[in-house]
Amino acid sequence: MTRTAHEHEPLTGWSLTAGGMGHEVQCLGVLEALGIEPVVKRVSPGKLFRAMAPWGPAAPDETIAPPWPDVLIVSGRQAIPYARMIRRHSNGRTLTIVMQSPGMHPSRFDLVWVPEHDRLRGDNVIVTPTSPNRLTHERLETEAETHTAEVAGLPRPLVTVLIGGASSAYTFSSREARKLAGDLRDFAERNGCGLLVTPSRRTGLGKTAILKEMLADSPAIVWDLTSENPYFAYMGLADAFIVTCDSVNMLGEATFTGKPVYAYRLPGGTAKFQRFQEALVNYGAVRWFDGTLDSWTYRPLDATTEVAAAIRQILAARARPS
Repeated sequence: MTRTAHEHEPLTGWSLTAGGMGHEVQCLGVLEALGIEPVVKRVSPGKLFRAMAPWGPAAPDETIAPPWPDVLIVSGRQAIPYARMIRRHSNGRTLTIVMQSPGMHPSRFDLVWVPEHDRLRGDNVIVTPTSPNRLTHERLETEAETHTAEVAGLPRPLVTVLIGGASSAYTFSSREARKLAGDLRDFAERNGCGLLVTPSRRTGLGKTAILKEMLADSPAIVWDLTSENPYFAYMGLADAFIVTCDSVNMLGEATFTGKPVYAYRLPGGTAKFQRFQEALVNYGAVRWFDGTLDSWTYRPLDATTEVAAAIRQILAARARPS
């Protein structure tokens, strides 16, 4: 039987992914919400094993070895063979959780989480509008305090701008970067607000340079991708958000705050993205960017807490005498 929090030793937990930041954040966030110190595992299977995933065997990896954890959380297709292997080798003692659709029937795992825009459903599938993340209100407040002096000269309200980049679904070229910068410049002037702009790695140095140049005369601070990332601090300081629509994670994280969120359109999209965006709009958390700055409220979305609660229920059920 899996150890419980009532015993002397704390629960152990692994986050296992192929290293993608979006996947890893979800695993780490849930483990942290459970009060488990995460052990980070990143796998790099070879070409043949990648092609066979999720159905094929796990590629040999000396870092994936017993003692097996009490809780295993995986995300991404390449992590699925390891989840299947660990569940089998631990004789089911390791609680195996999958973030996002595993590409096979969910009954092969103890719990599967998917966002609402994914079609997968099942008795052991938990569904939420947004993705689990590492945000906590305490973290945002603490990070914000470290940057209060930096933003002291900006007009209020402060609008935090979260920028993604090009992907298989969306285009974000220099042309889109210039349009975004121009729209942000006009937005700040029209509404008399300050901007805290955080590009991501997908934005790239070249497009970040365009944003910095075009917003140089605006009441804006643009992170240059080279210093310490102020992402959490800028989220904590925000009175409202503008988020490029290409990132499920960033849009979802913004709705954790309960603050107004504007989604900024980029060329492209898929049916999945559209379902996700429409769900947030219908919920009342998100509106499409149109240059205005309004104030509205909604119940914050917190998928991390919901998933952690579902895992606690399973752990508690296992701990009961049969």
